[in-house]
Amino acid sequence: MSICGLDFGTSNTTLGTIIDDVPVLAALEDAHVTIPSAIFYKADTGAFIGRKAMEAYVEGVSGRLMRSLKSVLGTSLIDETTRVGRERIGFRSVIGNYIGAVKRRAEAATGHELRKVVHGRPVFFVDDNPAGDRKAEGVLLGIAKDIGFTDVSFQFEPIAAALDYERHINSEEIALIADIGGGTSDFSIVRLSPERHRQADRKEDILANDGVRIGGTDFDRHLSLGVVMPLLGYRSAMKRAGLDVPSGYFHDLATWSSINRMYDSKVMNEIRQVRFEAQQPELLDRLVRVLEEQRGHTLAMEVEGAKIGLSDNPKSSIALNWLEPGLKAGIARKELVSHTQTLADRIHARIGICLAQAELKPENIDAVFLTGGSVQLAHVRKAILNALPAARAIDGDTFGAVGKGLTIEANRRYGHA
Repeated sequence: MSICGLDFGTSNTTLGTIIDDVPVLAALEDAHVTIPSAIFYKADTGAFIGRKAMEAYVEGVSGRLMRSLKSVLGTSLIDETTRVGRERIGFRSVIGNYIGAVKRRAEAATGHELRKVVHGRPVFFVDDNPAGDRKAEGVLLGIAKDIGFTDVSFQFEPIAAALDYERHINSEEIALIADIGGGTSDFSIVRLSPERHRQADRKEDILANDGVRIGGTDFDRHLSLGVVMPLLGYRSAMKRAGLDVPSGYFHDLATWSSINRMYDSKVMNEIRQVRFEAQQPELLDRLVRVLEEQRGHTLAMEVEGAKIGLSDNPKSSIALNWLEPGLKAGIARKELVSHTQTLADRIHARIGICLAQAELKPENIDAVFLTGGSVQLAHVRKAILNALPAARAIDGDTFGAVGKGLTIEANRRYGHA
């Protein structure tokens, strides 16, 4: 069968096909059905994707790592180029190279050429910018066509997650689907039942749909700015009274999609000049070393790992002895909360907007279906469930629910054509 559902996520990607009327995720990297949304361009020629891309970077292979590729959709970066070896490549081509490789792997795994796809998309690629949102979807549509898909349509990611959840219920209910991914937090309120699951047109069952551009990478960025970047000079003082070291460098270094721009020689020269005017030049020396060794992604991976570690442990730490002997950043769970609580509060607020849109009260919601990697953060989960105290909390397939739901939708749209 040539149909598939594609969940191109900020952090991870899945692709599903139908086998014996059941949505099944294809193995995209060895036995793994999820693959990190990362690509590593080798300095000489060729590229790795997924875990192999991350491994090449960690092992010091000469080249350029790019991760959280989806984050550039809806931003000005999508029309820009970045240096890869001696050439420059557009971000559209970068995303196309990655998704194209995923498509070929899925075709090899399933033994079928994939021509028709339902592509997942967040409720909003861009907050409060309908034109930017349309452009982002148009870019993704063009990329899908360029890599060989002939029929391309889209479904909101929380709606897809609802379709996956609906397979497992035995009575009618109203559910809020919370998909807290790497780049966005998306919500839908949907009327579900076994009978409705068999219907092709579900528009009347979608009672509300809302989202905000907040995801796991934003938690990483806030944590990095709060704990790691001060060790490199963030918010430290300049010699001229009342001035701090410019903060833009640190925001870029803490943001996955902006790290590579920090390696530009012009940026390096600017930072070296700032270093001479700083009250604590030794902190800027650390920043310069990170950039000279192109280890920005190392910092980002360490921060992400520490964040994930705090889901199960009250404390974590980031070893920075590669930067300076004995240097480390200790992080307690309460610090994660203090640095990122505003993000959790904004996620909480979107649920109220969703309820108002559906003209429902919290007690009208029977279940909350939780999916996406960031629902594993305790204060994010708490923020969601506190908005709906009477609802049952259902934990979905953290990384696979959306992909399976998109595959169900693909079967509905294309399976009998």
